[in-house]
Amino acid sequence: MPEPLFRLDNFSVAFDGQPVVEGLSLEVQRGETLAIVGESGSGKSVSALGAIDLLPANARVSGERWLEGTDLNRQSKAQWNALRGSRVGFVFQEPMTSLNPLHRIGKQLGETLRLHQGLRGQAAQRRAKELLEQVKLPRADELLNAWPHQLSGGQRQRVMIAMAIANNPALLIADEPTTALDVTVQQEILALLKALRDAHGMGMLFITHDLNLVRRFAERVCVMKAGRVEETGRVGEVFRHPQSAYTQALIDAEPAGRPVPVSATKPLLRARGLSVRFERPAAGLFKRKRPAFEAVKTVDLDIAPGETLGVVGESGSGKTTLASAIMRLVPSQGEITLGETPLGTLDGSALRRERRRLQMVFQDPYGALSPRMPVFDIVSEGLRFHYPELPKEEIARRVAHTLKEVGLPESCAARYPHEFSGGQRQRIAVARAIILEPELLVLDEPTSALDRTVQKQLIALLRELQARRQLSYLFISHDLAVVRAMAHRVMVLKDGEVVEQGPTHEVLASPQHAYTRALLDAAQLEPQEI
Repeated sequence: MPEPLFRLDNFSVAFDGQPVVEGLSLEVQRGETLAIVGESGSGKSVSALGAIDLLPANARVSGERWLEGTDLNRQSKAQWNALRGSRVGFVFQEPMTSLNPLHRIGKQLGETLRLHQGLRGQAAQRRAKELLEQVKLPRADELLNAWPHQLSGGQRQRVMIAMAIANNPALLIADEPTTALDVTVQQEILALLKALRDAHGMGMLFITHDLNLVRRFAERVCVMKAGRVEETGRVGEVFRHPQSAYTQALIDAEPAGRPVPVSATKPLLRARGLSVRFERPAAGLFKRKRPAFEAVKTVDLDIAPGETLGVVGESGSGKTTLASAIMRLVPSQGEITLGETPLGTLDGSALRRERRRLQMVFQDPYGALSPRMPVFDIVSEGLRFHYPELPKEEIARRVAHTLKEVGLPESCAARYPHEFSGGQRQRIAVARAIILEPELLVLDEPTSALDRTVQKQLIALLRELQARRQLSYLFISHDLAVVRAMAHRVMVLKDGEVVEQGPTHEVLASPQHAYTRALLDAAQLEPQEI
């Protein structure tokens, strides 16, 4: 075997003396992709960050680190700064928090070109445009002047990849690069990464919790549990003949089952002709105003008590905008009725009263909870706002009961969000929503940032809560396997329009629209599996 491009030998990481990664050894060859898989907290990201000296000051690393024959343990701070971004590229998990919200895309791309290649002005601008085109982003000129919040998740991830490959690195570390992206964008991102790897001869360290992506994208896999390697080997061999019970459990942790049948026929939520338009400013001071962007176009939907309507589609298809319109978080046109109450005509205190009946669980369990509030305050905040007359003892009783209902101990009420895993944080978010005893929950990608085993637990929890409380769900997801396990009916959105809808098993087994078939092909869900 040739000398590996990148190697860790007996690598360990400890925080304040507490080990979190122990004895990790791995190699990455040029032109090869090595996947690291495992549950949240298994040490995947910590290992990658520690390997390139990006951990906080209280971290202590030991063991050998080598890149292209260079001993990384002997690098000075200045050498590390030169190495990162030039010989090593890093694609972080959450592009929205990794991109600076105060700088335009062109400036952020230009910064890495200036630091590592000395490019400035028009030369940097031209190279930045080339990079955006290389990662298959249309209208590169416009995007250079765009702010991060104006881009979809898939577009932001492509920008992160463009920044990571800007200086032709030898090693690319991709930490959950497709988390929260829909299946078609996942396919595009993975195809892009593979093409860039092959074109530049890069080695790639691919961190993910999605075993389906590992099967399709990596040559070798390293399975981690609680900071240790469970097994490693060729992907096909490990998946066909796992030697570890833990690896087998990961393979078996696919979303399964079906939602409980619904008997109600009268809708709880009814929307007719629902549309959302966003006004766009003029391109310049004396230029004509551009036409408004129609994000959601005359959507009709019904959700019965105890029913789950799944909404699927690519990034930018209007899924989250539709949810925001139903929650009355963005202005919209059309009718929205909850029970007998027309939500579209309400505002002020009347709308706030109705919001007790519908609540939302957001996509990001890390960004959706205030880091400055203990769990008790987070979960009870809505209760204290809507029912100020409740005594403290009753609030404490309801918080304890709700935490128990979502599978969390009462003792966690005094702790802060950073002390919990992603799955636990999402349970806290669910507790915050259901403590008001709503009739409808809007769930916006609630499982996208979670590994498969935790996804399975959350799906079971949501099903149990639905059966016990007769809850209705508007369930937004890019993961068709999760939608199959959760939703009674499914609605497929494309460019703000409904292209297909019906019972989940019928739509996924026999899609009538070419776009739905493309989503299924990208997810590799075979009809016989549905």
